[in-house]
Amino acid sequence: MRKVAIVAVGALLASAVLTGVASAQQYPSVANLQAFSAQTNYMSLPGYLRYLVNQQSGQWLTYQEASRVVQQQKGQ
Repeated sequence: MRKVAIVAVGALLASAVLTGVASAQQYPSVANLQAFSAQTNYMSLPGYLRYLVNQQSGQWLTYQEASRVVQQQKGQ
């Protein structure tokens, strides 16, 4: 019984880690847009990314996380 519980907890942890990796790759691309333009509803790129993610998932990214994602998308 103890082995089954350990295997179940291990599987749960592994799925949580893999889900986090998969969701991190699903951010909308904003790197090719011009900040503070009509394309971005006059928002910064991190701000616009936060808005898009909220529209898709109902979750808010922190500004720091959105800035990091934008920098990664730009390849910097």
